[in-house]
Amino acid sequence: MDMRLMDLDSPFFNTLHRIMDLTEDAEKNLNAPTRTYVRDAKAMAATPADVKEYPNSYVFVIDMPGLKSGDIKVQVGDDNVLLISGERKREEEKEKEGGKYLRMERRLGKLMRKFTLPENANTDAISAVCQDGVLTVTVNKLPPPQPKKPRTIEVKIA
Repeated sequence: MDMRLMDLDSPFFNTLHRIMDLTEDAEKNLNAPTRTYVRDAKAMAATPADVKEYPNSYVFVIDMPGLKSGDIKVQVGDDNVLLISGERKREEEKEKEGGKYLRMERRLGKLMRKFTLPENANTDAISAVCQDGVLTVTVNKLPPPQPKKPRTIEVKIA
């Protein structure tokens, strides 16, 4: 048997090492979260919300500073998921006039929250109002189901 094949510096072992390193890198990349997932997770963590329940509705109150009503999306997706999102962009107009930022502390970027609505939420009766940078989304409740009345069955004599 040729002992050169068993040498750790042989081309065979070098190639085998490179293949194993590539598969490890590929596994790390497959398990890593996508950029979209990370961005959405940060947006959800940075968007505080209050949720209130009233006898006839659910109310969601979310701060959306600096956004106009056209910049805010309120959607109901599959499985009764309420998605509220918006994006605050940098004011570039003032920079073009010769001004520049000395300090920038206000948050820019995407604002987003997802809520799973309860079974009794009426997804056809949702209203949203944005006033003074505060978005209020109201989801009406469905009326409670009417209890079934017992049915009387006539007994016939044969």
